[in-house]
Amino acid sequence: MKLADVRMRDACVLADPTTQTYTIIASAFRGVRAYTSKDLLTWEGPHLIFNTPDNFWPGVDMRGIWAPELHRYKGKYYLFLTFDTATKFPEQWRNWLPRVRRASQVLVGDSALGPFRPFAARPTLPEDMMTLDGTLWVEDGVPHMVYCHEWVQIVNGTVELIQLTDDLSATVGEPTRLFFGNDAPWSKRSDQYGCWVTDGPYIHRSKSGKLFMIWSSGGAHGYTTGVAVSDSGKLKGPWRQQAEPLYAKDGGHGMIFHRFDGQLMLVLHAPNKATERALFFELEDTGDTLRILRPFPAS
Repeated sequence: MKLADVRMRDACVLADPTTQTYTIIASAFRGVRAYTSKDLLTWEGPHLIFNTPDNFWPGVDMRGIWAPELHRYKGKYYLFLTFDTATKFPEQWRNWLPRVRRASQVLVGDSALGPFRPFAARPTLPEDMMTLDGTLWVEDGVPHMVYCHEWVQIVNGTVELIQLTDDLSATVGEPTRLFFGNDAPWSKRSDQYGCWVTDGPYIHRSKSGKLFMIWSSGGAHGYTTGVAVSDSGKLKGPWRQQAEPLYAKDGGHGMIFHRFDGQLMLVLHAPNKATERALFFELEDTGDTLRILRPFPAS
């Protein structure tokens, strides 16, 4: 099949050099579906690689999965999943969205198509935080999760960082805030809620050695993806937001990967509504920033 025929948001691609196979994953209500390809043009699937069992988090009313990511690390495969629930925190705000248990969790498997198993019956990130969109980055041999602290809980959403154990089963220490949603010049405050959204962080080490992060929020023309640069070259930053967004045509939650021929690629979903599709672009890494070269396949 062609991905143009498949509704998909928050898509993630794993380009697995061991099998020379691309695997793209997306949520499927309470599950995760995967499609595989050798050329990024034609795909096979869907394969249901994970489905949330009953009582996955004991006593919690699980609603669905958001923003799945697939990573290969030390010979195993890991799903980073955001679980959305209807179970409310004790503290609620008047005239505001329900503040619910929503958090990122890491699952492990021996294959890109699973089966995947949790390390524990609870989220990996702190349970008192509304978190989402966790991604993996390894710095100096130490794994970390970069994720978003949900604007529903704190109004001005943030991107944060926490160290993981070597097997990715748990966190080490306390989170570090990297930046706020309103730090970017292109980020627009929500007219409806008066908040700043942070979505979909993804890290890329430039050919120049600089450390880039793409992430998404509201912009002048809808959902927008921008680029931040770490001035230290390290995860803890400080992070400087580039003024011009990477993509500003109502699309976002992007991730970056290398095609097997070496070409740097971006995948994101657009438009940010019920007709969303996974779109691919060839990227240029200039050493100072990231730029979209052209759609793939060329239109």
